[in-house]
Amino acid sequence: MKTILYILQKEFRQIFRNKTILPMIFVVPIMQMLILVFAATYDMKRIDLVVVDHDMSENSRHLIAKFDGIPFFHVHHLEQSEKLAEDKLLNDEADAILVFPVDFERNLIRDDEAKVQLLINAIESNSAQLIYSYSANIISDFNKNIIADWKGIPEFTPPTKVEITENYWYNPELDYKWFMAPGILAILVTIIGMFMSGMNLVREKEIGTIEQLNVTPLKKYQFIIGKLVPFWIIGLFDLAFGLTIAWIVFDLPIVGSLFTLFFMAGIYLIGVLGLGLFISTVADTQQQVMFVSFFFMMIFILMGGIFTPVESMPNWAQTIDRLNPIYYFMRVMRMVVLKGSNISDLLRELVSLSILGITFLSLAIWRYRKTA
Repeated sequence: MKTILYILQKEFRQIFRNKTILPMIFVVPIMQMLILVFAATYDMKRIDLVVVDHDMSENSRHLIAKFDGIPFFHVHHLEQSEKLAEDKLLNDEADAILVFPVDFERNLIRDDEAKVQLLINAIESNSAQLIYSYSANIISDFNKNIIADWKGIPEFTPPTKVEITENYWYNPELDYKWFMAPGILAILVTIIGMFMSGMNLVREKEIGTIEQLNVTPLKKYQFIIGKLVPFWIIGLFDLAFGLTIAWIVFDLPIVGSLFTLFFMAGIYLIGVLGLGLFISTVADTQQQVMFVSFFFMMIFILMGGIFTPVESMPNWAQTIDRLNPIYYFMRVMRMVVLKGSNISDLLRELVSLSILGITFLSLAIWRYRKTA
C-alpha cells in the first residue's frame, strides 16, 4: 500500500508540473460547457422564408402576415419570380419558399379550397421537418379562421367536455440546453479519461522514464493503479466542475442523487481509463495515442445518442452500441440529472458498464509488459 501511495504522489506531482495537462483539467470543462451546450442545438431560432405571391390578394397577404408574426419566421424577401426564389434556396439564402398561385383567392371563394406550394430546403432533415410542422400549423390556423369567418361561426373551439392539458415531464420548458448539458458532460469525462491516461503513459515512453520504472521491483498491479487512480480522481473532479457550471449558467436541475451519479461515473471511468491505457500500451508516441483515441471517440460519441436518439438507428447499429460505454453513461447522466433515477432504475447500465470496465481494464493489464 505504501508503494502505491508513493506512485500516486509521483503521478500527481508529474501531472501538475505538466503545462499541457493542467489546461485540459480546468479550461476544457469551461469551454465545452459554455460553448458546446449553446452551439449544439436543434432548436430553430431563425427561418428565412421567401414568398412568391402571384395572387397579391387580401387573403394571400393575410396568410403572409401570419408567418411574419411568428418570431422565428423572417419574411424578408417578396419575389415575383419562382426562379429568383429558387436561386435563393440554392444559395442558402432561404430555408423555405411559399408560392401563391394566381387564382388563390378566387378558388378559395368559388370552390372553398385553394392550394399553396411550400418548398423546403431538406438537406438537414430535422430542420426541414420542424419548418414543415410550423408552416402546417400556421396554414391550418389560417384555414380554421377563414372557415369560421365565412360560415358565420364566431370561433372554432373544441367540445367543452374535452379539455387537453399539456404537461412535459423532466424538462417542462422544453429547454434544449437541459438535454445537451448532461451529454456534453459525458463527452468531457470521456476525453479526460481516455486521452489523458493514454498520453500520460506514452509520455513516459518518450522521455525514457518508463525504463527506470520497469527495472524497479514495482509490481504490475501497483503500476496500473498508480497510473489510473490520479486520472480517475481528476475525471470525477471535472464532472463535479462541469455540473457546477451547468447549474450556475443553465439553471440545470439535478433531480437525482449525486451519490448515484458519481458512483456510476466512477465505474464508467474505470472502463474508459482502461481503454486509454490499453491504447497507450500498443502506441509508441503521443501522436499515435491521439489518432487512435480520436477514432474510437468519434464512433462512441456519434453512436452514443448524445445528439441523435439511438432508437432511431438501424437495428445493427443498436446491436453494436452494446459495446459503446458512452451510450450507457449518457443515459445514466440524463436519467439521474433530469429524471431522478436511482440505482434500481439503472441496473442494465450498471451491469453493462461493469462488464465493459472489467474487459477494458483486463486488456490493458494483459497487454502491458513490464520488462527489465
